[in-house]
Amino acid sequence: MSNISSELGAAPRHTGVSLLSAALESLRPYQWLKNALVFVPLGAAHRLGEPQLLARGLQAFAAFSLCASAIYLLNDLSDAQADREHPHKRLRPIASGRLPRPLARVLVVVLLAGTLAAAWPLGARAGAALGAYFALMVAYTLRLKAIVLLDALTLAAGYALRVLTGALAVAILPSAWLLAFCIFLFFSLALVKRYAELALLSVRDGPATHARAYLLQDQEFIVALGISCGALSVLVLALYMSSETVARLYSRSGFIWLTCVLLLYWISHLWLTAHRGHMTDDPLVFAIKDRLSAVLIVLMGITAWLAV
Repeated sequence: MSNISSELGAAPRHTGVSLLSAALESLRPYQWLKNALVFVPLGAAHRLGEPQLLARGLQAFAAFSLCASAIYLLNDLSDAQADREHPHKRLRPIASGRLPRPLARVLVVVLLAGTLAAAWPLGARAGAALGAYFALMVAYTLRLKAIVLLDALTLAAGYALRVLTGALAVAILPSAWLLAFCIFLFFSLALVKRYAELALLSVRDGPATHARAYLLQDQEFIVALGISCGALSVLVLALYMSSETVARLYSRSGFIWLTCVLLLYWISHLWLTAHRGHMTDDPLVFAIKDRLSAVLIVLMGITAWLAV
């Protein structure tokens, strides 16, 4: 414990400003970008310009953001001891003592109440999907994150549930193509997160490295499976080109081929960065900060828009 104290410095003094800062940091608002996935069904159906549907999408975004922040707090409360031994996570507000645990618990209740208020107007189906996300993430926090591969599948399911909730909120049924694309892509992103953790910790722990239930010798397997799933997501998008939906929705569908190439490049870039030990964040958070990722994502958006 003394080593921890020396690394973190003296016990933090809780002032109003410091508590507010620690609370906001624990909510991780930068992670809310992931919740923009609720707009994917609207975008795929080319109906983002309809104000009523867009408003419902924004409600789904708000509900997911509040719910996700509650889950982050629950996760930090559960993982505080383990986080103190992690080179980066030890600085989190709860692990470092900057956010008292009782206050964190109160914030969880407030956030869940806000989630319920935001989700209520969206209807029973969207609410059920959001509830399934919350239950799945709580199970992940309490048990599933310690089970090899199931943890990554759970994270991937969490991303897919964002898309499904967005679809149900605006009564647009997601296609099998979209669901298959999401499953493969998000499983790849979940695996790159685990691989990056192993690569980062291996510098400190050497051959004894482990990240949750993954061992250092699992790296080659994770790379093979993760890159394969990423490539399969690109393949699904390419096969989607031959569907009747493309002919109906896109007048210049050839531009989607460029989207495929850019997506393949981006996935390869993520894995190469993780392999070199340079990815210290969640891959989607990393994409916000990484210049090349930002350029590739913008280009993918432009090519998809040009295809319309």
